[in-house]
Amino acid sequence: MDFVHEFTFNATLKPPVPVGAGPTGTRMVYEVVAGEITGERLRGRLLGGGEWALIGPDGFLRVDVRLQAETHDGAHLYIQYVGLLGLNETVQGALASGGGTEFGDQYFYTNPRFETGDERYAWLNTTFFVGEGRLRPDLGVEYRVWRPA
Repeated sequence: MDFVHEFTFNATLKPPVPVGAGPTGTRMVYEVVAGEITGERLRGRLLGGGEWALIGPDGFLRVDVRLQAETHDGAHLYIQYVGLLGLNETVQGALASGGGTEFGDQYFYTNPRFETGDERYAWLNTTFFVGEGRLRPDLGVEYRVWRPA
């Protein structure tokens, strides 16, 4: 199967609000305060959102994000993605020191889904995406996002 790079996605987060340990893991809630989407067919900025991360006893963080975005030409988008981030030594070191990681340093994959009523971007409603992530040193994340060709 071939994949085509569709866009790059960056998001900046506020420090987490720790909910604490529950029956399925430790919940951390992050506010997404800024970000951008950069691609040939899709460009825009994030209007805000949040992440409800769950750190499981298996060493993985379950990503659960919902966002609003506005394209460069005024369309509004709802974005939701779930995924997995493996909390290996590289990730734990970056989180402890405030540093970043590179693509491939960790298992970090997501499945972004879009909703929009704007016909110019209706293709987003029916396209399957896969994102590979990395941590940025400024309490942010970056994803390279592909679609099947």
